[in-house]
Amino acid sequence: MRPDSLAALVALVQRAEREGTTIRLVGAGHAWSDVALTDGLLLEPDELGGLLALDDGCLRPEAAAQRLVRVLGGTHLRDLNAALDDQDLALPNMGGYDAQTIGGVVSTSTHGSGVDFGPFPDLVRSMDLVVAGGEVVRVEPADGITEASAYAGKHGAERSLIQDDETFSAAICGMGCLGLVHSLVLEVRDKFWLNEVRTLDTWEALRDRLTADDLRAMGDHAELFVNPYAGDDGGHRLLVTVRKPCPEPDDLPPDKRERHPLTELASSLPLTGILIRWYMRLFPQTLPGRFDQVLADMRDDGYASVSYRVFNIGAANELPAYSMELGVSIEDGSHVAAVDRILEIAERRRREDGIYHTSPFSLRFVAPSHAYASMMHGRATMMIELIMVKGSKRGYELLAGYESALADLGVRSHWGQYNKLTPADLPRLYPQWAQWMAVHERFNGSGVFDSPFTRRVGISA
Repeated sequence: MRPDSLAALVALVQRAEREGTTIRLVGAGHAWSDVALTDGLLLEPDELGGLLALDDGCLRPEAAAQRLVRVLGGTHLRDLNAALDDQDLALPNMGGYDAQTIGGVVSTSTHGSGVDFGPFPDLVRSMDLVVAGGEVVRVEPADGITEASAYAGKHGAERSLIQDDETFSAAICGMGCLGLVHSLVLEVRDKFWLNEVRTLDTWEALRDRLTADDLRAMGDHAELFVNPYAGDDGGHRLLVTVRKPCPEPDDLPPDKRERHPLTELASSLPLTGILIRWYMRLFPQTLPGRFDQVLADMRDDGYASVSYRVFNIGAANELPAYSMELGVSIEDGSHVAAVDRILEIAERRRREDGIYHTSPFSLRFVAPSHAYASMMHGRATMMIELIMVKGSKRGYELLAGYESALADLGVRSHWGQYNKLTPADLPRLYPQWAQWMAVHERFNGSGVFDSPFTRRVGISA
């Protein structure tokens, strides 16, 4: 089903309740976990995209001077980026993919890299949801951007305005369990440009220089791509990608205005994925050395463009893969211990069981989030994305082993990626989980947003 209005969302929630079934509004279907699955009504967001007028007649005057946009939850990031660009605006940060919907990336706390930049929920200033009973609620912080009296005068009892810090901190990362996201108000910034430089190093050389201050000194947006296997000299090669603001690049030579055009072309071809899987199955023992060559080939002394094009990793998104992503604290050194442990496990499983990690893995860095269910809640976080080529021998088993082996480090699994979370994990990992569950009880009183995912992780019975 493809609802095209707020009224349609209301009607569908009420229909699901009448029929005794459940409902789920998916994003772009990018998640590798079961977070978007449903055994009830499945709604696609294709007709719920685009920008809305920021001032809907209820905006506080002081908010009009801020860099804010109101956007429908089904808007794909590529379309949002284009619309912002037309207004000389931009997202402050984003991940490496632009096909997801804004509702999807907010609801699962998707992120980019930059130790001073929070995940997507932290860009949200207001959110309109359809909750149980078909009730329409606008949720904001206590000092929210909506004028309460104007909102009541316009909508009366038809809609509710909740301006409460606790409810807001729960709602902005709801994994689809707290209602259907109709629209959001995001804080954005002026349009800007980035220059990206990629260099080679080793984990052993960098591991003791990854404090928040060290990462900040590298550049606004730094991330690492690590070979899980050591080279002949015992070092684990890694690619260091640093993105820094730069002036508009209007006089650069062509090779500095695009990212590896031949690599981009090869990655986008369907045959490339087939060849990767074929090679992986026949010659797994050569993967460690092959990864070193791949990382070396990715070096680049400069690529400059408008911000959202540099953030997007491009055709590499088309390669056949799945992943698990684990968030671990930067503040107590757990992030370094986590990588050391992953490298040890990868080598041991290769040596003892012939099971290979079939891709380098990435390390990204994110500021603390105030969203109660964000993987970055309350702590500066390193996100470890453990990527596997589709068809990897016992690949899911290897990923589950990492998650289990790192549990004592307090790792939080990304909601939208493969995970083995259980009901016992969430209260242990999230300090405000009881408060999040209280909002869930309020917004999902009928159980209409329950799903296989909510039952698996203990959100619903």
